[in-house]
Amino acid sequence: VQLVESGGESVQAGGSLRLSCAVHGYAVLGKALTWFRQAPGKEREAVAAIDHFGGTSYAESVEGRFTISQDNAGNTLSLQMNSLKPEDTAVYYCVARSIGAWGQGTQVTVS
Repeated sequence: VQLVESGGESVQAGGSLRLSCAVHGYAVLGKALTWFRQAPGKEREAVAAIDHFGGTSYAESVEGRFTISQDNAGNTLSLQMNSLKPEDTAVYYCVARSIGAWGQGTQVTVS
């Protein structure tokens, strides 16, 4: 199983980014998947999750700004991030929690 994140870059506050996670060797359909992030000096936190039934949940800090989605045909997980704030700066990870698989992370920097 391999999860490969992409889409992270440096943006100005108020901007948008779309992160993608290509999942190899593990079908995303019907699986629970999560986007985590870790900022320097802070604990890792879950920011958005999609459950086995397609239901979604978000951390309070990103509610209304971030949207998690999955593309079953492409076997990918995405995170649309709008109205970005400097406090969103972190490395973002795609995670298949049920099998403990993590991607390598993608850096998002908001200034």
